Amino acid sequence: MKKIAIIFLLFLGVQSTSFSQSLDEYLKVAAENNPELKAYFNEYLASLEKVPQVGALPDPELTMGFFFQPMERFMGNQQADIQLMQMFPWFGMLKTQKDEASKMALAQYEVFQDAKYRLFYQVKNTWYQLYRLEEEIRITEENLEILKQYERLALIRFQSADIGTGSGPSNMQQATSMNSGSSTSSASSMGGMSGGMTSGTSGKSSSKGGSSMGTSSSMNGGGSGMSDVLRVRIQIKELENTLALLEDSRLPIKAEFNQLLNRDINEVVSIADSLSGSVVSWERQALLDSITQNNPMLKMLDAEEEAYEAQKKMARLEGRPMLGAGVNYMPFSPRTENGMPMGGNDMVMPMLRLTIPIYRKKYNALQKEAELKQLAVQQRRENTVNQLTTRWSTALRDLDDATRRTKLYREQTDLAGQTLNLLMTSYATDGRDFEEVLRVQQQLLDYQLKLITSIVDQHVTIAMLENLAATELN
Repeated sequence: MKKIAIIFLLFLGVQSTSFSQSLDEYLKVAAENNPELKAYFNEYLASLEKVPQVGALPDPELTMGFFFQPMERFMGNQQADIQLMQMFPWFGMLKTQKDEASKMALAQYEVFQDAKYRLFYQVKNTWYQLYRLEEEIRITEENLEILKQYERLALIRFQSADIGTGSGPSNMQQATSMNSGSSTSSASSMGGMSGGMTSGTSGKSSSKGGSSMGTSSSMNGGGSGMSDVLRVRIQIKELENTLALLEDSRLPIKAEFNQLLNRDINEVVSIADSLSGSVVSWERQALLDSITQNNPMLKMLDAEEEAYEAQKKMARLEGRPMLGAGVNYMPFSPRTENGMPMGGNDMVMPMLRLTIPIYRKKYNALQKEAELKQLAVQQRRENTVNQLTTRWSTALRDLDDATRRTKLYREQTDLAGQTLNLLMTSYATDGRDFEEVLRVQQQLLDYQLKLITSIVDQHVTIAMLENLAATELN
């Protein structure tokens, strides 16, 4: 009996592997290698190149005309007519155009920032899901080993019961064959039990004394031991199937993680040894204020609003005249009149040009367009604040729920472990309540898995809040 108790109380612990690469390093790799993020950054760089374009003066215009035959004029024969003109926008127009382009570039930068924080959230979420999967595999393997220990214990009890009641060597062979785990050997053992029952009946017909009671005890002990073995084998098969499914799920999650980092899908991913429960140290209202101030989408809309304000100013300035300054150069060659050379001096004439914007409808429409776009951005910003507030409150609710579940499942795991120890001791002593042992063991496995899920949910929710606030919260 002491041997049985020692075997039953043995547990196999699987230690997590220690990894050197941290999540922060993966985030850095993702920021450097993710192709979508690099595309957003290049779009931002492209928008910056717009600033020097709109801040430059219009190209000067050069007009050149040549005569096939010199035109006779009083000053001589004109050979050509060359004009050079530079137009100048109204005062402040170039500065306003540069300001508008800069604001649009800033809006594009905030789009890049939003893409970066969304990528960080995806990397964190996938990494946490991979951690949860590895922990589920580890816990499942531990529980599978424990169930195999239960199976060995049930077999030992079955063999001990047969020997103690003198059921004969046939049941000993059945117990040995059951240890192989095949369905054929289980059926053979069941047949052996029937043989034992027949033998007990023969003994009863020859002797009506204590042998009848001994046979009845043999039947009950053998049947109980047999059912214990079969029950635990049913759970072993179910757990083996669950473990196979978990291991099959490793590849797609790892592939998703590596693709976010733009690496080969088979690249090794380092996972933390353990994750503890996490909380947000910020006050809730302060967190909401940070979201409404720092969220990249709100900053993008603010930059767009400022850009449309600059566009309104540009529309007003476009309704002002444009000034042009230039020079007209006319080369002359001397002409002969009555044998005397006449003229031949080149002429240089300064020129001014002025546009007259008299068609006002298009300028008024430009200004109205900018005003309506600015109003649309303001309304979109208000709607975005409402959506962010909803996501903030939902995330806090999920975080509170995950925190409560973490506390609950820790307590439930401890209680289930204590209950299981008591049941194990009872079964090792008198062989009772094996079905209850298996039920509590299944409960313990369920609580362990739910505890891992709740801890991961905490970290994923905090990652979501960090994505909304565009900052680290711990």
